[in-house]
Amino acid sequence: MKKASSAWVREEAGLPSFHWQVGYAGFTVSPPARKRVSDYIARQEEHHRRKSFLEELKDILKMAGVEFDPAYLE
Repeated sequence: MKKASSAWVREEAGLPSFHWQVGYAGFTVSPPARKRVSDYIARQEEHHRRKSFLEELKDILKMAGVEFDPAYLE
C-alpha cells in the first residue's frame, strides 16, 4: 500500500518529491465518510497544532479497539 500510494502521488498527483514521513498509518474510508475525511486532510496542518500526530494515532487505535504497543509508535 505504501509503495503503490507513493507512486500514485508522485506520478498522478504530480508531486515527484513526495515521501512518507517517518511515522505513518493507513486506514480505509467508507464512501459516505469521504467528504469528511477529505476536509480533515485539508485542515490537517492546523489540526496538528492542537494535537500531535502520535496523540491522534493512539486515540484512533483505541477508538477502533486495536491493541498496540506504544513502544512501536514512538
